[in-house]
Amino acid sequence: MESDRLDGMAIGGAKSLVQLCIQRVAKYHEDIEELGDMPAPLLERLSEIFSKKRVMKSKTLPLFLRPDLDSVVVHDAAYLEADDYKQIFAVVPNIKKIVLSNACQVKDEVIDYMLEKCRKLKHLQLYAANLVTNDMWHRCFREAGSKLEVVKLKWLDAAFEDAVVRDLVAYCPSLERLKLKLCRRIGDDAVRAISDLPQLKHVSLQLNKEVSTSTLITLIEKRGPGLRTLSLEKFLDADDEVLQAIHDNCNQLSKLRFSQNDTATDAAYATLFTDWSNPPLTYVDFNSTRDVDNNNPTGPEEAIGMASTGFKALMTHSGAALKHLDIASCRHIELTAFIDTFNGSQTYPALEYINVSFCNRVDTSVVAGIFKSCPNLKRLVAFGCFDVQDVVVPRNIALIGVPRAQDAIEQFGVGIEVDEAIGRMVNVGA
Repeated sequence: MESDRLDGMAIGGAKSLVQLCIQRVAKYHEDIEELGDMPAPLLERLSEIFSKKRVMKSKTLPLFLRPDLDSVVVHDAAYLEADDYKQIFAVVPNIKKIVLSNACQVKDEVIDYMLEKCRKLKHLQLYAANLVTNDMWHRCFREAGSKLEVVKLKWLDAAFEDAVVRDLVAYCPSLERLKLKLCRRIGDDAVRAISDLPQLKHVSLQLNKEVSTSTLITLIEKRGPGLRTLSLEKFLDADDEVLQAIHDNCNQLSKLRFSQNDTATDAAYATLFTDWSNPPLTYVDFNSTRDVDNNNPTGPEEAIGMASTGFKALMTHSGAALKHLDIASCRHIELTAFIDTFNGSQTYPALEYINVSFCNRVDTSVVAGIFKSCPNLKRLVAFGCFDVQDVVVPRNIALIGVPRAQDAIEQFGVGIEVDEAIGRMVNVGA
């Protein structure tokens, strides 16, 4: 039950027939000869379960391959060999989407075979394909780039350099979605090249090399008006000018991630969300935007990172449409800001996920207020919030990370009992 809770599942009652069947198939995977004409979404869900249980191997992979499919998704390919990857492209020649995570045995010969067999590939997603050389990356984009619409690459250490990204930009004119995370050999030049992708709508970057603020601003100025998603992780030195560029140039965003930053000020976050022409966001991630100084844990007088003013401006601008809110480790948001936002009289009907971990001002009254203000909440994560004590958790909400309250947690059905219990906790917390 606790494992399910950490996965965000808090649904009471019996499991569905589909869930029971999936679990049974995963348990007896070695005895199954084929899965038949299972719908693609269900097949992908079963692939996730096989990956989680680490049973996606050479023997079980053929269960997920059919000539009529146009996508193959393997979230843990660590046990697969080069011949297994070739089998994917041989059995599913009309593949348009390939997702291979932990693809540690994807080599040049695998990419070569993919280029030979797969002429319709539009979505390429590889994690940890570190045996692919720079020369093969160049060839991949030059030969397959004209049809590619999505490229997602992660954990590339040995190859994939700035020059490869320039080829990606030159030979992938239809690219709409680009994710490059933890690719250790790319930096400022790569980001400068990405700003020339004409059709780019979704961009996600997390780089190890330093990228200048001016290069980030150039990217936002050139591509910002067309972006629906902007994700910038661990750009530690990105300052207030970057947030101002987002405010001035982005007016179609639905998702914004600007995390792990210790430079931009709370005033800049407030300015970003004040009189912003962008519609309300549905997905927000500002985790770990705070001042980092062990000798001054309360932070400087002018708050660094998202603090009270920026948080209230965010909720005023996007609260009505927000579904996902991550402000973990934004430790300068004061208790009064949380209470004013989640006071029960203001509601956020779309909010389903909130992460307030290590926001050390969060206490029992704030958690109670969140339950009352977010009627459709499914998951609340609150690691490191040690002032959360006795908690009444409404039915079908997963509350995660409050070890001191575990023995006192009670669950109630929706209705007057919850309202009364929340009211009691608000009074106690006050």
